[in-house]
Formats: sequence, C-alpha cells, structure tokens
Amino acid sequence: MRSDAVHRVLEAELAAVRDRGVSAPRVLDVGGGSGVWAVPLAAAGCRVTVVEPSPNALATLQRRAQEAGVADRVASVQGDVDFLGDVVEPGGADLVLGHGLLEHVDDVTAAVAALAAAAVPGGVVSVLVANRYAALVGRALAGRLTEARRLLDDPDGRVGPADQLQRRFDADSLGELLAGAGLAVEVLQGDGVLADLVPGAVLDATPGAAEALAELELAAAGRPPLRDLATRLHAVGRR
Repeated sequence: MRSDAVHRVLEAELAAVRDRGVSAPRVLDVGGGSGVWAVPLAAAGCRVTVVEPSPNALATLQRRAQEAGVADRVASVQGDVDFLGDVVEPGGADLVLGHGLLEHVDDVTAAVAALAAAAVPGGVVSVLVANRYAALVGRALAGRLTEARRLLDDPDGRVGPADQLQRRFDADSLGELLAGAGLAVEVLQGDGVLADLVPGAVLDATPGAAEALAELELAAAGRPPLRDLATRLHAVGRR
C-alpha cells in the first residue's frame, strides 16, 4: 500500500498551476521508466515528457499511454539526467519529477541542479528517494545486523560495494541537497510511514482498516519522528 501523501501534494501544486491560467500543466518526469507517474498525470490533463535511458521502459510507456488514451499528451525522450539540458528545454516545466532517481546517479549534486534548471521560475521539483533509516530498521528486524550497522555508519547509507543503490537519504541530507541547488524546500514528508509495516492479513480481517490506515498515513507523513522512518522520503522544492 502506498501513501496518498505524495499524490496529495502534487495534485495541490497542479491545481495552483491551473489557477495561474495554465490549462495543461507541463510535467517533466526524469527517469520516469514505464510511466507509473506519467500516465496518470497525462490522464489528469497534463502534458508530460518522460526522459528515460531504457528503450524497453519507453516502449512500455508508449503502450500504456496508448491503452489509457493519452498518447497525444505523453512525449518520450531517451536520455538521462546527466545530459538533461541537451534533450529538453531548460526552464520549461511547471513540475519536474525525479522519483526513484537520485539513489542511482553518479553525481547527485549535478543531478538535482539539472532538475532545478528544468523548472520554470516558480515551478517545483519533486523527488522521492529511499530512506536510510527505514532500510536500517528493516534489516535489523530481519536479523541482518551487520548490514544495519553499515547503513548507519556509511556516509551514503550503503551496505557495501554490492549495494544496488548509490546512496540512501535521511530528511536532513535530502533537504540540504535541494537547498544547495537553490530550491526553497516547501515539503519534506514520508511515503510509506506505516503502510509497509501493517500486514495485509490485518487489513483484510478488520473492517474499515484500510481506510483508517490511509488516513493515518496522511496524518503521519509530515510528522517527525514518524516521517523519518518512512520507507521513502518525499521532498518538494520551489525554484
């Protein structure tokens, strides 16, 4: 179960863009893969450009967009954040997404600077990243205590050279990263604060539990220390 907190923030921002007279907000989804975010945003009336290095993911994106009837509102570009300025117009997006991106790039500072440069003045950058402390707790509960200690001590929140992620974040490091790119951080919240911890059997066996958990997620998303243990961290910075 995914928290609705991220969707709520993005929907509010897009509503504000429309209030400023932009009927079809321009969204840039960097590392957008097969369109998990892009296709629903296009269905909501946005014009979405997805920049993604994998041709297979782009083929899936195009198929999903066609099936959803929004192919005319989704453009795809093969590329990555390292050369973002070469493939999309700088300062052209009302909303820039970097969801599940910053954990994988080689130069995270340059990547965030590129995302910021792609937003219009007054536009926002939304990033969704893996949380170091959630990964630590998960490994500790699974008895993988050596890995948990490495996650705590390693500057990048990695468990070692074989780790598939380049880094994990905490709330402070994520906020500082966006601020360093000249973005004013307006939202710093958790995604998956409690939902990933509650067994599905509990939700199935208790009437109204799913709805109650969704409401609890929304309430807890922005409240430390609960926020700081979420599976993912979500931050929004305004250019």
